[in-house]
Amino acid sequence: MGLLDFIGPASGLLFTLENILWINLGVFIGCVFAAIPGLSVILCIILFLPVTYTMSAIPGMMFLLGIYCAGGYGGSVSAILINTPGTPHAAATMLDGHPLSKQGRTKAALKIALYASTFGGIFSALVLLFLGPQVAKISAMLGTAEYFMVCLFGMTIIAGVSGKSLVKGILAACLGLLISCVGADPMTSYDRFTFGIPRLYLGLDLAVTLIGLFALVEIIGKAELSHKHLNTRAGTIGKDDGKITKEEYKPVVVSSIIGSCVGIVPGTGASEASWFSYNTAKNMSKHPEEFGHGSVEGIAAAESANNAVCGATLIPLLTLGIPGDGCVAIMLSALMINGLNPGLSLFTTDGPIMYAIMLGLILVNIFMFLQGRYLTGLFAKVVSIPQQILTPIIVIFCFAGAFSVNSSYFDLGVALVFGILSWVLRKLELPAVPVLLGMVLGNMTETNFRRALLISDGSPKIFFSSVFCWIFIALIVVVIFGILRSKVNESKAQPNKEET
Repeated sequence: MGLLDFIGPASGLLFTLENILWINLGVFIGCVFAAIPGLSVILCIILFLPVTYTMSAIPGMMFLLGIYCAGGYGGSVSAILINTPGTPHAAATMLDGHPLSKQGRTKAALKIALYASTFGGIFSALVLLFLGPQVAKISAMLGTAEYFMVCLFGMTIIAGVSGKSLVKGILAACLGLLISCVGADPMTSYDRFTFGIPRLYLGLDLAVTLIGLFALVEIIGKAELSHKHLNTRAGTIGKDDGKITKEEYKPVVVSSIIGSCVGIVPGTGASEASWFSYNTAKNMSKHPEEFGHGSVEGIAAAESANNAVCGATLIPLLTLGIPGDGCVAIMLSALMINGLNPGLSLFTTDGPIMYAIMLGLILVNIFMFLQGRYLTGLFAKVVSIPQQILTPIIVIFCFAGAFSVNSSYFDLGVALVFGILSWVLRKLELPAVPVLLGMVLGNMTETNFRRALLISDGSPKIFFSSVFCWIFIALIVVVIFGILRSKVNESKAQPNKEET
C-alpha cells in the first residue's frame, strides 16, 4: 500500500480542530522559546513533553513538531535583531542578519528568514512524504567510516567562515575541538581535561557555552562602547518588503536540498546543515564579498537549510527507529508511549497515523508562515527597547537559560567563563564561529574515527573502502580547491584595491 491508499484516512485523522489548535500552540511556543537566547528548542520540547502524555499520538506529535519546526525560524529573530542566536543553528543567520538590520532593513531580514524557513520546511516535509523509505535505505548503508568522512567534510567549512585570516580561523577551530574533548572519553569512559571537577565528567553543554560565546560577549562589548557608538538603527524597520527575489531562489533551493541530505544522516543536525549551505551559497554567489556584511543570500541559505533538516530527521526515525538528532530522540518517547514502534512495519500496520504525521509536518510549516507573517512587526519591536532596559533583560534570560538547561549553578559559571573567553578571542581577532564548529563536530568526528579504526584493526584503508567514502573525499577536495582559489583571488584583489 502506498501514499494514495493512506491519504484519505490520514487526512481524516489530521484535519481536526484539536490538531489545528495544538499545532498553532506548538508553533507559537517554539518561536518564543527559540527567539530567547538560552531557551533552546530541545529544552522547550523537554519541558512540554509531559503535556503530550495524556494525548493520543497525532495531536501529541503535532504539538511537538510545531515546537521543533518553529524553533528553526524563531532562533533567527534574536540573531537578526540583537546579534545573539536564539539557537545554535541560527549562528550562521547572525553573520548577515544583524548587519542587514543595522542598515535599517530589519523587516526585510526577518521576512526573508521566514520565507526561506517555510520553503525549506515544506521541501523537507515533501522529501519525508515521498522519498522517506527509499532514502532511509541509503542512509542505513552508511557505516562509521562514512560518518567520519561526513564530519571531515564538515571541517572544511571552517575555512569558509574564518574571516580574513585562515590561520586564525584554524586556530579557533582547534580550540573548539579541544573544548569538545572535555569530559568522558567516548570509547573508554575515562575522564579527560576535568581537572578534578566531577561536573566536567559529563562534558560541556553546547547551549550553555553558546550563551557565553555569542550572548554574554555582546553585553561585554556594548558595555565598552560609548552611548554614541551604540547601534541605534537596528530598530529601524525599512520599507523593503523582504520578498525573495530571483537572486535568492537558487541558494534557497540548493540549501533546502543540502539541509534534507544532512538531516537524513543520523547524528548530524541543523547547525552543520546551515554552515554547509552558507558556505556553498557564498561560493556560488556572484557577490561573495557581501557575505558577512548583510547578504540576503546568506540569510536565505542558512534559514532554508536549518528548517529543511526538520523533516529529514524524521526519515530514519520513522523508517528505522533511529533518531536524527536530540529533539527527534525526545519525540521517539512520545511515539513509544502510544504504542507506536518506529520501523518499516509502521508503514503498513499504522499507515494512516504515520502518513497523518507526515502530512501534518506540511501543515506545521504553513501555520509557522502565517504566524511569522503577522507577528514579524511584533518581533521587530524588541530592538526598540532602550539599551538600558534591553541589556539587563538579555543578561537575565542568558543566565536563566544557562541554569534551566541542567538546573545547575555550575552552568552559570561555564557561561560566564565562555563569555570572557569570547571577549579575549575578540581582542585577539580570533573568530568565535570556528570555535562553535569545532565543538559541534569534535565529539562526532573523534567517535566515528576511533570506531572505524577498531573495526579495521587500525588499518586506515577502511576510509577508502566504499563508494560513499570516495564521494565524500571528492567533495572535500572540491571544497578545499574552491576555498584556496577564493583566498588566492582575494589576495590578488587586495593590492589592486590599495593601488586605487
